[in-house]
Amino acid sequence: MDDMAEEQPGRGSLDRRAELSEFLRTRRARLKPQDVGLPDFGRHRRVPGLRREELAQLAGVSVAYYTRLEQGNGRNVSAEVLDAIARALRLSDAEHAHLMHLARPKQHKKKATARTEQVRGAVRQLVDSIEVPAYVGGRNANILAWNRMAAAVFGDWSELPAQERNWARLVFLRPAYRDLFVEWDQKAHDVVRYLRMAAGCHPDDPGLSALVGELSVKSEEFRRLWATHDVKEKNYGVKRLRHPLVGELSLNFESFQLSDGSEQVLTTYYAEPGSPSAEALRLLSSWGTDAFHASPQP
Repeated sequence: MDDMAEEQPGRGSLDRRAELSEFLRTRRARLKPQDVGLPDFGRHRRVPGLRREELAQLAGVSVAYYTRLEQGNGRNVSAEVLDAIARALRLSDAEHAHLMHLARPKQHKKKATARTEQVRGAVRQLVDSIEVPAYVGGRNANILAWNRMAAAVFGDWSELPAQERNWARLVFLRPAYRDLFVEWDQKAHDVVRYLRMAAGCHPDDPGLSALVGELSVKSEEFRRLWATHDVKEKNYGVKRLRHPLVGELSLNFESFQLSDGSEQVLTTYYAEPGSPSAEALRLLSSWGTDAFHASPQP
């Protein structure tokens, strides 16, 4: 096997070595011996989850090699070894991809900068033409473009400074969004999982580093969730909302990555035909962008 070289973080970036180390440690800690067919010695175990020795045995690598990897020295580790470790840790597809990003960063990518993201004019026209709530998301959960129905459901983001148009800042720092999402805890966890995935792909992004630092200072809940190192790609599902005008909504959502190399994602929300939520969306459409701030009629 190749020797593993160290990689030092740059200024304004997340420490990839620390990210790799903590990710592997937390994944190992969540596994119990009986989960992988090993004997459990109960109270005689001094560590939560599997020991490094047990994980190394399951993956078919030496203890010393795995220990160096868990210490963050993973730059030259082979894909085959990472696949074996992912199987031993029972990683999901998203977790497996995250491990690969952390241990084998793509060297050909340019270093991230704080450049402003632009949405193509044709994409903006597409979003405006969609009759259900729709928006375009960019790096680090930034909200870049949206239509009239998205403003009616989620609030008129044009009233916010551009820096504040970000799902992480909205969810963790604005009380109105805690009220809006019925399962706020789930939404918060999803946002953090997304940012963790972004950290694996773009650890040198100064915007991401600044965002994580800000939220870590301002939100204890964010700090707790960030420390779990959980990752997940969620491209579809159902969101339950508690809208100030029409009450509870149950909306399906679908996300589509644009194929123009921008890494931007188009997300749409829709209600089941004939459902109370569909009727509520029809009502919100008649109110337009003022609907989020409207008070229900007595």
